Amino acid sequence: MSTPGFSLAARLRAGETIFSAWCGLSSPLVTGALAREGFNTVTIDAQHGMWDQASIVTGISSIRHGGAAAILRIPLEDWGGASRALDWGAEGIIAPMINNVADAKKFVSVTKFPPIGERSWGPHRATMLAGIPDQSVYLREFNNDMVTLAMIETKEAMQNLDAIAAVEGIDILFVGPSDLSINLIGKVDPEGKDVEAALEKVLAAAQKNKKYAGVYCHNAERAKACAKRGFKFHAVGSDLGFLRAGAQAQVKALKG
Repeated sequence: MSTPGFSLAARLRAGETIFSAWCGLSSPLVTGALAREGFNTVTIDAQHGMWDQASIVTGISSIRHGGAAAILRIPLEDWGGASRALDWGAEGIIAPMINNVADAKKFVSVTKFPPIGERSWGPHRATMLAGIPDQSVYLREFNNDMVTLAMIETKEAMQNLDAIAAVEGIDILFVGPSDLSINLIGKVDPEGKDVEAALEKVLAAAQKNKKYAGVYCHNAERAKACAKRGFKFHAVGSDLGFLRAGAQAQVKALKG
């Protein structure tokens, strides 16, 4: 049984399809609001967003108190940041540019406790948010309940899909379609035929290795289409995109 507070992993194991909001604006008001609107998870984007350590702590708390799972995308190879975010209560970590087995094993080593990984102990805030006063229970359940998302964004990663998916402790192969299209064809074409073909290969590798496949989607229609294909984790749009779309709709109504 999943530990209280770790709904994301339990939902995946139950066969649910997960939809995540995506936040680059470093405000707990934004993350908290999105957590209350029905998304399964809210992802804090510390790679390209405007987040520092202090705002990540408050962002994670606002997401968890809003009833959603908190995920953090770390900057490239910010392994220390991954471990700290888990200490603060993140339930999943997205690592960019996982290109080979060595990258995947390093990712696992800093996010999972022994015997799977080598993460250091210190989840005091996380145990409070999860409502688990018994640290032995938290330790026993953590590796099974924390979710790692390895970003597939390059030709090298595509060549190593099966090997990456086979690494113990990697849970989701998560496609970054814009970077993947740049790497494959030299332009931003996240829904072009080259990315579409790559998505099928990622899905096949995930299913072969009994893992999950995920993808960043720019809108709900794309997310629903990918879900029908078998993808289980979908980032949907972004906070800035939601803000602009709402503003544009209001201005259009005012001028209409």
